[in-house]
Parts: sequence; structure tokens; C-alpha cells
Amino acid sequence: MSQQMPERIPGGGIDLSHLAARGSAASGAPDGTRPSAPAGGADDRSGAGQIVDVPDLVLDVTDATFEQIAQLSAVVPVVFDLWAEWCEPCKTLSPVIERVTREFSGRVLLAKVDVDANPGLAQAFQAQSIPTVVALVGGRPVPLFQGAVPEAQVREVFGQLVQLAEQQGVVGRVEAPSVDAGDDEGDAPAEPAIPPAHLAAVEAAERGDYAAAVAEWESVLAKAPADAEARAALVQVKLLHRLEGRTADAIRSAAAADPGDIEAQLGVADLDVAGGHVEDAFLRLLELFAATDAEQRTAVRERLLELFEVVGAADPRVIAARGRLANLLY
Repeated sequence: MSQQMPERIPGGGIDLSHLAARGSAASGAPDGTRPSAPAGGADDRSGAGQIVDVPDLVLDVTDATFEQIAQLSAVVPVVFDLWAEWCEPCKTLSPVIERVTREFSGRVLLAKVDVDANPGLAQAFQAQSIPTVVALVGGRPVPLFQGAVPEAQVREVFGQLVQLAEQQGVVGRVEAPSVDAGDDEGDAPAEPAIPPAHLAAVEAAERGDYAAAVAEWESVLAKAPADAEARAALVQVKLLHRLEGRTADAIRSAAAADPGDIEAQLGVADLDVAGGHVEDAFLRLLELFAATDAEQRTAVRERLLELFEVVGAADPRVIAARGRLANLLY
């Protein structure tokens, strides 16, 4: 189902009048027409064969710089990763998207959007939950996916996106120091090494096998209970595992059909946290805690405490909710 998009964002000139249905990357442009090159390019032609120098294949984008980056969608598909610092699923997905982007060696450009700092872009793309990943091809939006997805699926979607771009005549390339192998490559900061004890769990999560990742992280913690990094990763992959294979509509429908179904209500709370609706999740569980008997309260309390860890102990919303939980307990 298509979603209407605003025709312009504040200060911008890219046409976002229609957001195509999910999956259109496999079938063609949103309305079946060839995207036109945005105004302001060197010669107002399509992106066929153009090579454009960029600082990096992964760029931070703001409300103010969106127009400049969006114009590059006449040369290569530009993928927008809408994220926030407090979003735990974003922390899983973003490194995967960055890695896959670099694998395409300049045929895709990644634009990262902090939705808290850039509300204009969040509104323009109608990001109802995050992470949200949308592409522009010739100035036209192509929704890709929401939520953390396995790396293999990200790679497949990117491949379909490049095929769509080729069908629309967007066959250029961007070049950046990160693309070209050379003497400067050694100057790039090395990625932090993954501790050997964590490797199996990290690899399982990256391939989307969340059940295996949960088991691996639990094994790590059994040997090293004080491993804070392992604990943080465990609660995150447990959340992803609980949501795996379930749709938002099915989760919400089950909870609405039976307000007394504790598991159904816990499922909606998981969904809300994963989608960035943290306050809604905490309020739901606090109200549920107050309304249930002692036996059911245990399950609600345990889920609340786990979601507190997912969001982060220092988050103001966690601090407030933890205070309310303490009042209900004592």
C-alpha cells in the first residue's frame, strides 16, 4: 500500500510526493516512469556513466544537506538509514548496512540520518519507527525495510535496488578514498577487535540466527557473569529473537483481542521498544503490572527490567519508569 509523502521538506527541492509500496525494488519505479535527474547537476542529464567524487561512501546527512545528497540519486541509489542514538536495533543494523554499502564499491551511497537531530527528514520520510531504511533512485523514494534484518537480507535488498536503478538508467558510480585501495588505506582506523569469546555470538547475530546468538551469549555469561558487553548484547538479541517472524499487525491485533493475555501485551511492548516507542512500551507494562496478580507480575517485572537494559540504564525514560516501578512494588 502506497503512503503519501510531503511534496517538499523544509528547505528542500526533491520530489517526495509518493512513497512506493514496499518491495517495489523488485518490480520497478514507484509509478512505472523513469526518474528524472534532479535540477542543479552539471549538465542535467541522467546518471548514466557518471562518476562523482564523494568524501566517503557513508555520509551523515542533515535537514540542511539533504538536497545536496539527494541529487546524487541521479548517479547512484542513495540509501537513507534513519536512526537514533537510543535505538538499540539501530546499533545492530547500522554497521551491517555500512559494511554492505562498501561491498558495492561505489554503486550505492549510504546517507545516515539522526532523526532526533533532523526532525524534518524524519517527517518527510514518515518514519513511524526506527530503524527505517529508504532509498532514492533518481529523486524517487523506494522503501526498503524497517527494523533490524539479517545481513544476507540487506545484501539481497541492495542487489535488487541496484537492478532497479539500472532499469531506470541510474548506472553511475561514486568514488571515495574508502573505495580505492591504495597507500592511504592503512591510515584508516582499525575496527575494534571482537574478543574471541564473543565471536560465535556476533557471527550468529550477523547472519540473522538470533536463537543461536542468544545461546552463545548465554554461554559467554555463564563463564564470565561480569561481562557487561555480553549482557547488553544478550538482551538485544533476545528482543530481536522474540520479534522474529512476527508482523506488527499480528502482534497488535492479538493484544487488542485479549487485553488480559500477558504474553500478547509483552509482545506489543517488545514491538514498541524495537520501533522507538519506548515510553509507550514502559507505560503499557507499568499499567499491566499494577493490574495483574502476584504470579503474573513476575513476568511483567522481568520483561520491564530486560527492556530497561535494552534502552540503557542512563536513559531518562528508563530512570522515570524504574522510579514508577519501585513505587508500585513498595
